[in-house]
Amino acid sequence: MKLYDHKLAPNTRRVRVFLAEKGIEVPMQPVDLKEREQQGNAFVAMNPFATVPVLELDDGSHLCESVAICRYFEALHPDPPLMGTDPADIATVEMWQRRVEMNGMMAAGDAFRNSSPAFEGRAVAGLTQYPQIAELAERGRARVTRFYEMLDDVLADREFIAGDRYTIADITGLITVDFGGWSKITPDPSLKNVHTWYERVSSRPSADA
Repeated sequence: MKLYDHKLAPNTRRVRVFLAEKGIEVPMQPVDLKEREQQGNAFVAMNPFATVPVLELDDGSHLCESVAICRYFEALHPDPPLMGTDPADIATVEMWQRRVEMNGMMAAGDAFRNSSPAFEGRAVAGLTQYPQIAELAERGRARVTRFYEMLDDVLADREFIAGDRYTIADITGLITVDFGGWSKITPDPSLKNVHTWYERVSSRPSADA
């Protein structure tokens, strides 16, 4: 088993943080995104969407998409539970994970990929070339800012995003804040609950994975 990884990519970091919380060690195979190794024939044969991470299993099969990979490890190693415990809790964690991903992490991605010179002509990950759209970058910035405001309300009466326990929703939230920082989108100082939560989750040893 090995994980095809890129140290800076937010989605590969999500898997690394998840594994660190579980205490699981998996060999890492670096993928050079700058040289577009992910678009080469060998990599595309593993993942036709040409994105990282990819988990290669011992039988030679491959799992793609960061949350799917996390779900695989959750099933193998249920403790500590990072994706819920009983049916209602599993659904609740999934609900918040999706909200953070769609409203925060994906919006931060729009802001970054549609504004960074390094992604000119590559505004969407994958093999198809899409032009940058300045309006999407601005909308992404606005969405992340609004997401932080909404998150501050959510965290008014709880320590973690999905409740009283650290979950994958917090991992995605942590990465969203750090990823947003690449585009200089940071939570306003007035959002005390977000800042307190961020200090809590970023101080966990797994945050350095």
